[in-house]
Amino acid sequence: MSVSLRQSVAVGKYLAAQKLAKRDKFPLIVELEPLFACNLECNGCGKIQYPTEILRKRLTVEQAVAAIEECGAPMVSIAGGEPLLHPEIEKIVSELLDRKKFVILCTNALLLERKIDRFKPHPRFQWMVHIDGLRERHDESVSREGTFDKAVAAVRLAKEKGFQVYTNTTFFNTDSPETIREVLDFLNDELEVDGMQISPGYAYEKAPDQVHFLSTRSSNELFAQAFADGRRRRWRLNHSPLFLDFLEGKVDFECTPWGIPSYSVFGWQRPCYLMADGYAETYKELIETTDWDRYGRGKDPRCANCMAHCGYEPTAVLATTKSLRQSIRAAVSV
Repeated sequence: MSVSLRQSVAVGKYLAAQKLAKRDKFPLIVELEPLFACNLECNGCGKIQYPTEILRKRLTVEQAVAAIEECGAPMVSIAGGEPLLHPEIEKIVSELLDRKKFVILCTNALLLERKIDRFKPHPRFQWMVHIDGLRERHDESVSREGTFDKAVAAVRLAKEKGFQVYTNTTFFNTDSPETIREVLDFLNDELEVDGMQISPGYAYEKAPDQVHFLSTRSSNELFAQAFADGRRRRWRLNHSPLFLDFLEGKVDFECTPWGIPSYSVFGWQRPCYLMADGYAETYKELIETTDWDRYGRGKDPRCANCMAHCGYEPTAVLATTKSLRQSIRAAVSV
């Protein structure tokens, strides 16, 4: 596992405060989408399918910061769309850092070399670069040749400049244990990124490719085989041990959709980053008026094959805090 001690301590204090306050629903991370516009059209993403008038919308710096302050989450993952297309993205990052938030800026890295000097290395700031496999597989996934090489060059530049750099890789039914090992070995050993996030692809309703998403069973089989040779223990994976157990099918969890809520140009999204059943104007409204019991496996058919970290990583984190053995296991993995 690859989580900084500073971040682990901060999140631990936050969780303790929620327990003392007897809150049963609270955010661990906010998925902040300041825009939906993107400079790629990835096969597995539905965001780019919004109409032009929606793709032109942007959250203001004030809107973005107010949403994060309202909910109180210690971490913010800025996604989209492509966040580097936002004209004031560096101001959003700076304002959130000033408020002691841990900020993860997700990007396909096509604009990173051009815009990197607008940002400064910070112990609570990370780049999260989207890499969906080695060269041929990644370029096919994003429907544009040359993106893998640009992303790799941008990662190396960011690390040279002293930034923390993480990667995000989504796997589909076209992957095999070998392709998972190949890309994670490359990211871990050759690029030497600070951490890696992985996830089975979720079937976005608007995604152009509806054929290659994984089922729950095939996800379990794929990750169990990929992790079988013990590499999981040496890869710098940016996940709790229990979430990785969940991917392998060693444990089963219920989804915690309120754990990583999403805020965008539409407002607070119900019930999660991956499904849009309406929006709330405030975080309080989202929590208090959403029927959370409607969602999850066996309740909503859209949830049947979802194993995404935005729903299950919070469950794994909360399960870890309730078990001394798992807490020690997670601490040893940091």
